[in-house]
Amino acid sequence: MNESVRTADSRGPGEGATLGDYVRLTKPRIIELLLTTTLPAMVLAAHGWPGWWLAIATLIGGTMSAAGANAINQVIDSDIDRVMSRTRGRPLPTDHMGRRSAMTFGVALGVLGFVWLLATTNLLAASLSTAGLLFYVFVYTMLLKRTTTQNIVIGGAAGAVPPLVGWAAVTGSLSVPAWVLFAMVFFWTPTHFWALAIRYKDDYQAAGVPMLPGVVGVKMTADHIFLHSFVTVGIALLLVPWIGWIYLAAVVVLGAWLIYGASYLRSNLDKAMKYFTATNGYLAGVFLAIAVDVLAFGDVGLPDGIEKAALAVGSILVVGGMVAIVARELGTHPERRLVGRARDTVEVLLPFVGALALVFVVWGAVA
Repeated sequence: MNESVRTADSRGPGEGATLGDYVRLTKPRIIELLLTTTLPAMVLAAHGWPGWWLAIATLIGGTMSAAGANAINQVIDSDIDRVMSRTRGRPLPTDHMGRRSAMTFGVALGVLGFVWLLATTNLLAASLSTAGLLFYVFVYTMLLKRTTTQNIVIGGAAGAVPPLVGWAAVTGSLSVPAWVLFAMVFFWTPTHFWALAIRYKDDYQAAGVPMLPGVVGVKMTADHIFLHSFVTVGIALLLVPWIGWIYLAAVVVLGAWLIYGASYLRSNLDKAMKYFTATNGYLAGVFLAIAVDVLAFGDVGLPDGIEKAALAVGSILVVGGMVAIVARELGTHPERRLVGRARDTVEVLLPFVGALALVFVVWGAVA
């Protein structure tokens, strides 16, 4: 170990680190996106505005949990962050902060997030928020990230927890629409992150992280993004029975934009970062439409025929897209089976089974 690392690790909590270092440790841009999905979920759960105190309290607790998860993640990944050009300017690789200080900060935020949500909302919301932190740290960062190309697919469940937290904070329970919101973020995550991974393919390869572009190539990764974009839009359509015209129009327009962008990316791989940014806009736009629709029209729904048609189209997109994804994953490219056939098959089939289950549950709920 070199002297600079020993010096950094010998610091006490916070010693030698600036406020800016601690802020960067939390990955504030990621937190902003997570909060974008929390508040609209609360609005939908409340059938209107959930109240200023509950909204602010939930966002504060969610911020602390997400920030804690991001800080702990950077401690675990500090070795690969030193290798990657995208991350080597973070506080740990630059030795602005010691691992002990960063870990203490992350754990403290996670504990405070749980305690805060327990005190201001309820046990379910607090537990879900902490479960998201633990899943991100132990399942994604420690188990999946360095061992399988399915890392971001399954690991994306951590980033999909905030809508559940928001829903639980309002109702104290979880119902079908909450799980649809969870699935919207879960299946959106690969389309979003793989675009970034295309741009930084060499970085991930240098760090030994098996992100999809570095294992199967950028062209096939773009094909996977294209297939996942259909599933992402299909999941969004499954929420139509609980909402109205503004949301439906937004999903149709933004969904067409997302799919077109994914198609365009397949022949314009140099536009990966442009598509990455577009996926942020898609998710923010869809969740904003949820809030606007509910606040503007309340419980006014759509005609039964429109609801069933949206559900039918959404189900076709979800099931068809997932069948194509599974067939492509299991039927080709055995050279990228990094962790063994059995585990690889399980990892590929888990999202497929979850998507099918959601489709059946939604139809059962509206029948």
